[in-house]
Amino acid sequence: MRLTVLGFESPAPGPGGATPGYLLETAAGKLLIDCGSGVYAQLMKHIRIEELSAVVLSHYHHDHICDMPILQYGVMMASIFGKRNGTFPVYGPAEPQDWAHKMTYHQYTVLHTVMENSVLHLAGVEISFLRTDHPIMCYAMKITDGRKTIVYGADTGPGTNWDIFAVDCDLFICESTFTTEYVPRGKRAHLSAREAAQMAERIRAKQLLLTHLSPDIPRKKYEDDAAAGRYSGCWQLAEIGQVIEI
Repeated sequence: MRLTVLGFESPAPGPGGATPGYLLETAAGKLLIDCGSGVYAQLMKHIRIEELSAVVLSHYHHDHICDMPILQYGVMMASIFGKRNGTFPVYGPAEPQDWAHKMTYHQYTVLHTVMENSVLHLAGVEISFLRTDHPIMCYAMKITDGRKTIVYGADTGPGTNWDIFAVDCDLFICESTFTTEYVPRGKRAHLSAREAAQMAERIRAKQLLLTHLSPDIPRKKYEDDAAAGRYSGCWQLAEIGQVIEI
């Protein structure tokens, strides 16, 4: 499996940046995981829209889906020019219903809803889902080709139970919205880089990719905060264009 980071910032991108989106390539196909602001243009640097097998969405907050209407236009134009046939599949949660409804666009894209017990077989991988600690319905994804496993944590507060779902994964893609000094008090829907590192250590992840980073927090602060989590494996901050072979 080959993972390319197309966007990693949140809640809004910095100059020339993009919010969450990841291209997963296998010998059997190509998947887009989340489709935030600026992701479509980044995707076009790597593949043509007619090469894409499907989109899998974790949830419908703007920073994870706001390029979906642009992707729908891309699919439409590829269809008009005879570059692709049939309706393009989008997989995502059933709620909120008003946003789920928007993932279907005429005859060009159609939403297939997923649940926590759903299992997809797409592009040579198996994808299962875990409901995360987040204000709207949001699903983490466990992606395996039978040999290696990637866990994409999507958005999550500290209440998600990763112990069974993500244990011993080869790559843990974990959101790190804050550094410790900026963690809000009370109920929250996001983690710090230190907490992400601590969780990666707890589940024995072999690699950790810290993502969902704010462009308003210097990367050095994220690095220092993650280091304080004492994760013993290999970790790095996400960058646009970064490629990880699993």
